[in-house]
Amino acid sequence: MSPLPENTLIGMCNPLLDIQTTVEKSFLDKWGLKENDAILCDDKHNDMFTELTRDFSVEYIPGGAAQNSLRVAQWILNNPNRTVFFGAVGKDQYGELLASKAKEAGVNVQYQVNETVKTGTCAALINGTHRSLCAHLAAANTFTQDHLQKEENQKIIEQAKYFYVTGFFITVCPPAILQLASHSAEFNKTFTLNLSAPFISQFFFDKLSEIIPLVDVLFGNEDEAAAFAKANGWETTCVKEVALKAAALPKKSSKPRLVVFTQGPEPVIVVEGDKVTEFPVTRLEKEEIVDTNGAGDAFVGGFLSQFIQGKGIEASVTCGSYAAQEIIKKHGCTVPSVCKYH
Repeated sequence: MSPLPENTLIGMCNPLLDIQTTVEKSFLDKWGLKENDAILCDDKHNDMFTELTRDFSVEYIPGGAAQNSLRVAQWILNNPNRTVFFGAVGKDQYGELLASKAKEAGVNVQYQVNETVKTGTCAALINGTHRSLCAHLAAANTFTQDHLQKEENQKIIEQAKYFYVTGFFITVCPPAILQLASHSAEFNKTFTLNLSAPFISQFFFDKLSEIIPLVDVLFGNEDEAAAFAKANGWETTCVKEVALKAAALPKKSSKPRLVVFTQGPEPVIVVEGDKVTEFPVTRLEKEEIVDTNGAGDAFVGGFLSQFIQGKGIEASVTCGSYAAQEIIKKHGCTVPSVCKYH
């Protein structure tokens, strides 16, 4: 197999610094947050961020869903700059920290830097084995499509063969997503999308529906699958049925859509065309579970690390599950120093 060229995979999403800590359920209730959910914060959450940094012992961990996935993919590939990341940060210490951590991991970060708005943050609140995410996008929300038009970024887009965008980015810059997805379809490349969170299907379904016909690989978890089904008006919450229906939605190119839905410790459901396969997941002991923040991102990172090398679906799912388990054993989306997958 020929070596993987630089800039093979482009990721695009919101680069955020996770402010992570452990909280009681009462804290989530107080701020109107749910376990295992991800939302955009509104003004009422400003005081929550103040309270977190004042009264709790917090860790600052580089976050942002697609950036996490790329860091994990790079860790497994063990060959820098196979992946590139587009997103917006502020001209500040947090933005510099995100860039240095991503580069350290081998990701070629091509941020759009906003001189006036600060880098986005995300409260990552751990409660037992659950995680609740509340994102304050700030600079991440200011990404504009013209960043992709820059000559150096155009070259990267031409080099890339795979694209990974999260549903979260639909709230920021749909034209940029459509640009990458359309380019991918035109040149017979592979465009992958993550449903990311129930609120994307609930509140941004029109924009999501514009992108779906261009999606070659669709990722999600069981809650996101249920929200996607409801938004489509499908009378089912059965993950297999939703995956089959999602795979059968209209598509621009002729290659069959691949749908990959994770279900925590339950089997990974994969649909290719009209064929359903279940891949069992090795269950971790309760004492091995440190926190589940970043597990879904890690699964995608592991999956794509194999998929972009042309390895089959089984190898990709196996590596995705391996990566998710490694992340669950540590705080935040942080990887062990050595990757034992090889």
